[in-house]
Amino acid sequence: MNKNDQTAILNAVDDLFEEEVRFLADLTRHPSTRGNEQSAQAFMAGELDKRGYEVDQWEVKVEDIAHLPGFSPVIGNYDDAINVVGTHHSREKSGKSLILNGHMDVVPVGPLDMWDSPPFEPRIEEGWMYGRGAADMKAGIASNLYALDALRKLGYAPAADVFFQTVVEEECTGNGALACLQRGYKADAALIPEPFNETLTTAQIGVIWMQVRLRGVPVHVLEAGAGANAIEAAIPLISALHRLEERWNRAENRHPAYAAHNHPLNLNIGKIEGGDWASSVPAWCVFDVRMAIFPGQDIEAAKQDLETTIMAAAAEHDFLKKNKPEILYHGFLAEGYALQDHHTPNAPLAISTLEQAHHAVTGSELVKAPTTATTDARFFGLYADTPALVYGPKCEAIHGFNEKVELESVRRVTQTTALFIADWCGLEAIKA
Repeated sequence: MNKNDQTAILNAVDDLFEEEVRFLADLTRHPSTRGNEQSAQAFMAGELDKRGYEVDQWEVKVEDIAHLPGFSPVIGNYDDAINVVGTHHSREKSGKSLILNGHMDVVPVGPLDMWDSPPFEPRIEEGWMYGRGAADMKAGIASNLYALDALRKLGYAPAADVFFQTVVEEECTGNGALACLQRGYKADAALIPEPFNETLTTAQIGVIWMQVRLRGVPVHVLEAGAGANAIEAAIPLISALHRLEERWNRAENRHPAYAAHNHPLNLNIGKIEGGDWASSVPAWCVFDVRMAIFPGQDIEAAKQDLETTIMAAAAEHDFLKKNKPEILYHGFLAEGYALQDHHTPNAPLAISTLEQAHHAVTGSELVKAPTTATTDARFFGLYADTPALVYGPKCEAIHGFNEKVELESVRRVTQTTALFIADWCGLEAIKA
């Protein structure tokens, strides 16, 4: 691509950027927590339809995907778990095809009084947009859409098929992205603009979610010693899990991508419930565990290690050794994925194409780094042999209070994405 074409594309993004910011605000207003994505997805389907894309909107069904590698078990109702894909069908098909993927689900907001402003009433202050999901990852969805819009403004469309995906379930299973694979959407590369500060993710960890259920013996607190406190019984089990976390993080156990990272695998006890009455010894306790694993780490062996750790700790407890914990898997059973280990011709080509686009926009080299989070990239990389590039805008406080995304970073990512599409897919003139 020559300099004049590059400049024209960058200017087209600039010309549309105020509209892009309004779109991002409108999308952020939809409170699309898990199970409540329908209005946001309907909005997205409408935006794709009015641009002339072929829109596929469907309900994700567990029975359609439960047999596939990468499936994560779920608890609860899957009704109205809606995916949306808008397809651009190229006439020429002279370039390489592309998936532009983003997730529509956002995490819960927590106590509203701990936000500076309502989380689903986006506001802009000093160049940042605040709101739940504005960064993670509706800004990325906006950059994908408006990169294509900028090309359209210049009279061009990609010269290869492009599949624009907004999926559900990324924050808890990834089953929405898996459902796109099951539905037949494949391409030569995928781009996922997660808000990772304009860096390219070279590797991501896997994640296991599990729930540990404990029983106790309820008695009045006046005779507490005669009972068995299920909440207090959780404490040594959690301590044992932290010792496992320390072992897995030892240098000799790390994936090469994390050799310089002293603690890449994080354990989190994300939720705990138990008991029924302050003056009764609690008869039950349930705690939820999130544990990370490395790319290439066998997920079944990791599950067995976790279970053995919990059961060994329970064997040291007077009550639990005869009343074993119950372990239930729900949510993430996600393998790790390393783009740097993706040895197909399209992988280095996609990376170099993104590097060139990033440099053209920013004037700097593309930083490449592993992340200690997981993304939907694993589905494309591990199960479809499709190199998945994770590259998105600068953000702060994702999953926290006052989540925000830097708008100038969104502009740069949109420009980079537009240049990437132009080079990767090639361009063809839009028919009048």
